[in-house]
Amino acid sequence: MRFKVKDMDIATGGIFIVILNKLDAKKLDLHSGDRVLVKHGRFDATCILDISQTKKAVPSGQIGLFEEVLTQLHIKPPNSIEIEYASKPESVNHIREKLFGKRLSYEEMYHIMDDISHDRLTDVEKTYFVTACFTQGLNSDEIIDMTRAMVATGEKLKLKGMVLDKHCIGGIPGNRTTMIVIPIVAAAGFTIPKTSSRAITSPAGTADTMECLAKVELPESRIKQIIHNIGTCIVHGGSMNLAPADDKIIQVEHPLSIDAEGQLLASVMAKKYSVGATHVLIDIPMGKSTKANTWKKAKHLKQMFELIGKKLGMFVKVVITDGSQPIGDGVGPLLEAQDVMAVLRNDPHAPADLKKKALHMAGILLEMTGKYKDGEKIAKEILASGKALKKMNQIIAAQGKQKKPKLGEFRYALRASKVGRIKSIDNEIISKIARIAGAPDDKGAGLFINHKVHDFVQKNDILYTIYAQSQFKLNLALDIAKKESGYQLH
Repeated sequence: MRFKVKDMDIATGGIFIVILNKLDAKKLDLHSGDRVLVKHGRFDATCILDISQTKKAVPSGQIGLFEEVLTQLHIKPPNSIEIEYASKPESVNHIREKLFGKRLSYEEMYHIMDDISHDRLTDVEKTYFVTACFTQGLNSDEIIDMTRAMVATGEKLKLKGMVLDKHCIGGIPGNRTTMIVIPIVAAAGFTIPKTSSRAITSPAGTADTMECLAKVELPESRIKQIIHNIGTCIVHGGSMNLAPADDKIIQVEHPLSIDAEGQLLASVMAKKYSVGATHVLIDIPMGKSTKANTWKKAKHLKQMFELIGKKLGMFVKVVITDGSQPIGDGVGPLLEAQDVMAVLRNDPHAPADLKKKALHMAGILLEMTGKYKDGEKIAKEILASGKALKKMNQIIAAQGKQKKPKLGEFRYALRASKVGRIKSIDNEIISKIARIAGAPDDKGAGLFINHKVHDFVQKNDILYTIYAQSQFKLNLALDIAKKESGYQLH
């Protein structure tokens, strides 16, 4: 049956959705949530059906298309399209089986990842998959199969020779070591493409921070050219369609506050596998508010990363680091970018903790290549010589220099309420305040931290300054900070 196209002028953010008038839906015995196949010439799309109760939204004889469907079908009103009923994808049966505890094969995982990648599953079906993996767990074979399937259903960088990579599982505000490690290792002559994510629950991801300095949304062909020319890049992985199912699974996990171990492992390893990494360093921060909040959990994750890496043919080294407090002075994209550049410039006022950790990480990666015995010493020499700064400037120029954002004009200095020594800093609260202040969407929002754990402070000493781009957002952040500063003194 054919229907005239109506542009709904709405984007769903991914899922293909069409709307029929209730009279047409009744004639075809279609119901809200059914799948329909829509065709226009050689283009087609499997879509989820919504139903209009009035002719005002979608009249009878017309079909309302959301932006994603219009793009997929290469069609504009007033053209018409064919529509027919489509059955549920096979992957829905696999998800149901996983809910009942079945161990999924590679083929079954591939079907699920492929359907997630191409938006053939509803949010409810994706949620059931995430829930099934969380409640039933994934064994090591399933994690490896999920990793391979994530990579197989997206693009993959094909690079020759030794390819290095680094990843932190997160949870620490300001932990922007990657942007220091990458130019150091690249300056030593190694290939180290870095495809980074944007923040999900943190005040800044590497991609958000790098975007204060250079463009991070680049076409795949341009990224490959940059890697070929200078051996490295720091870009947003989403722009390359690398393991696309991973990003869509994370979108489901976030509102549920679910972080299944199997999906965490597959997520990290899929991104590394998709860029052709041969040598990978994983940073597992351990602390109260991190994903590995006990030594036992951190050690278990370490063993799993190394096992999966071995089975995928990658040399993976895992380091468990101190995740008890923020690293660096800045929390938020611009403030973190300023920290990074201060370290690379060998500025004497650069945050010492960020510099120390970055040099340690770079040293381990250099040793993993087999070329150096004392990698940290080499990393220090590269940084001190200015070669790392020169490489970072190369990266910025190659990707396209960005106009520097402005630091938030609305600010408030939170001060110590008494004399004492700082006993602890709550990472979650610090992250929450920075996010409510506007980070990472407002690049100049966040916190500048003046004191860390073990520091002795006098009454009214500044603990940190909150930056926001509006008084409204600053007030929202202050409402939280004044109730709970995130600092404990004794």
